[in-house]
Amino acid sequence: MALGFPFMKSVQEALEEMMPAFVPIGTERLSLLDALGRFLGEEVTARADIPAFANSSMDGYAVRAQDVAGASAASPRALPLVGESKAGGTPPPLVAGTAMRIFTGAPVPEGADAVVMQEDTTVGGDATVNIGVAAPAGHFVRPRGNDLRGGRTMLPRGSRIGPGELGILAAQGISAVTVFRKPRVAILSTGDELRDLHDPPAPGSIVNSNAYALAAMVREAGCEPVVLPNVPDDVDATVASLRAGLVADVLLTCGGVSVGDYDFVKAAFASVGIEAGFWKVRIKPGKPLVFGRRGTTPVVGLPGNCMSAMVTFEALVRPGLRAMLGDPRPYRPRASVTLAVDHRHATGRLELVRARLAGANRATPLRLQDSGSLPSWVDVDALLLLAEDKAAYSAGETVPALFVRDETGAAISPFA
Repeated sequence: MALGFPFMKSVQEALEEMMPAFVPIGTERLSLLDALGRFLGEEVTARADIPAFANSSMDGYAVRAQDVAGASAASPRALPLVGESKAGGTPPPLVAGTAMRIFTGAPVPEGADAVVMQEDTTVGGDATVNIGVAAPAGHFVRPRGNDLRGGRTMLPRGSRIGPGELGILAAQGISAVTVFRKPRVAILSTGDELRDLHDPPAPGSIVNSNAYALAAMVREAGCEPVVLPNVPDDVDATVASLRAGLVADVLLTCGGVSVGDYDFVKAAFASVGIEAGFWKVRIKPGKPLVFGRRGTTPVVGLPGNCMSAMVTFEALVRPGLRAMLGDPRPYRPRASVTLAVDHRHATGRLELVRARLAGANRATPLRLQDSGSLPSWVDVDALLLLAEDKAAYSAGETVPALFVRDETGAAISPFA
């Protein structure tokens, strides 16, 4: 089938066509720690109440609220001190008109309905405790099932398993969970000029750094990269490599999608049965991007220039990979930032400008913005979204930005 590519799409139009192709590819069962950072493939129901029993939130004394009604610091209520309740123990019932020593997390004894913290008490020499506050029923008591009721949904399908989710699963005695499987993403780079990292230099050759950068981006997105051997600018070789890459869940190619005499990737797509999607997106850098699919496998032909490949991956591929992982929020966070300097750009396409952030999201575009400038992705915090119909921006102006760091650090403590 020949590939017929319609008019150039906007980034949003491209996403609307691409995203339905990126769907979860099944589930697997993992132990808790191995599931950290993954997304639940099924709803998890609580097995038991949390807390499992009423317990104290303070060190102090378990009492009946009616026995300390009217007590105050000026007029304390003296109660006989009988026994204690500590964490991990089972206390005897509390007799009316008495108090029991209790520690944080310990069970509230049957018959007690309040806890007085020890700072509001004094202990007498005759095994009594003087209660200096009127503690109402429920005072400093964590009721059974206050946090979670057994039988109810604890974590819905699609929940990301972070430390908190992992902790509550463990608290329920759940040792393994069903999560969406990680997609395997094949990366195929084309070009006679490419050599591997450890190959000796040759005239006109360059190291295939794109493969390393894209593999890192795939891994950072949470998926498994599979880097295929470089392929020369040859239709038959490209077809053979595409067939090898299509055994993965997603196939990314890099290079060979423009209009040069040696750009064979689009023709090779047709030869292996990849169905037509679109070619070219109104984005800078990265216009000559190809999208198609064979069966249920999404195929994206990224441009060969390093920044074109990385920027289009961020804008158009990463969201799809996150969706395949089961992420209900697959897009990078977007927020307004303030330009620290004046900036101009060429109109006609949405430009994603690499920038660094400082202070209260003050953005400084990097000096290097060329599509082949690899250093312009070093220490990048955000991609500024500069409109296709506006050429000049002034310092102090706000613009939308995608934050491309998962963890953007700060130089000083937020508590200083």
